[in-house]
Amino acid sequence: MASVATATVRAAKGRRLIPTRAALVLTQSAVQKVKEIMQNNPEAVGLKVGVRQRGCNGLSYTLDYATEKTKLDEEVVQDGVRVIIDKKAQLSLLGTEMDYIHTKLSSEFVFNNPNIKGTCGCGESFSI
Repeated sequence: MASVATATVRAAKGRRLIPTRAALVLTQSAVQKVKEIMQNNPEAVGLKVGVRQRGCNGLSYTLDYATEKTKLDEEVVQDGVRVIIDKKAQLSLLGTEMDYIHTKLSSEFVFNNPNIKGTCGCGESFSI
């Protein structure tokens, strides 16, 4: 199954993110991009964020349309968008900021995650 969007990860060392009750905080840029993506699939209930074994550091994020929210999934609703966090990704995402970056070379979601111990050179995989 193809992912909805691509994502990279950054270790947020020395950066103090705003404390929140939400497992994940979205920047305005990320909110706008999620709204745009969700227009492509009106049947979806939200954007689902998960993790899978991949890359040289062990884990990478996945982004797909959520067709349902299971009882063990975490839900984040912010500024009119709904992000469903897979149960396997919840601990690794606590306190993370989800951003959307658009440059001349790439457009992708970036997870600024204070829980990460290491990343690979390309930023695609991480370890906790």
